[in-house]
Amino acid sequence: METNDQSKAAIEQALENYYFKGIYEGNLDLLNQVMNAGTLLFGDVKGQPYAKTLDIYLDGVKNRVSPKGSGKPFNGKIISVKAVNSIAVAEVQVKMYDFNYHEFLSFHKLGGKWLIVNKMISDTN
Repeated sequence: METNDQSKAAIEQALENYYFKGIYEGNLDLLNQVMNAGTLLFGDVKGQPYAKTLDIYLDGVKNRVSPKGSGKPFNGKIISVKAVNSIAVAEVQVKMYDFNYHEFLSFHKLGGKWLIVNKMISDTN
């Protein structure tokens, strides 16, 4: 069984290599490697409630100009990762377009891989 430090390192690597990079490039293949098929997304954007299934979210990513393509600044930052056995929560910030998102991402280790199973998001601009 992996240690807490190994779990945190694996999650940080998944966030950097798949999550942040996938959002930045608008790359669904990368996002699908880190997000469980049943992932639900909740929160608020510009004060409005936000609730999406993974399919609806990925369709939005596919049909928008990626942050990379927009030429606007992008920054994904890991604030913290807490892991216990097969579950974990990552707190991250994602600056993209004109948004500054504060996110809580729930992870579960499934089939040897750390996958996002829930995304909570709030636009803090």
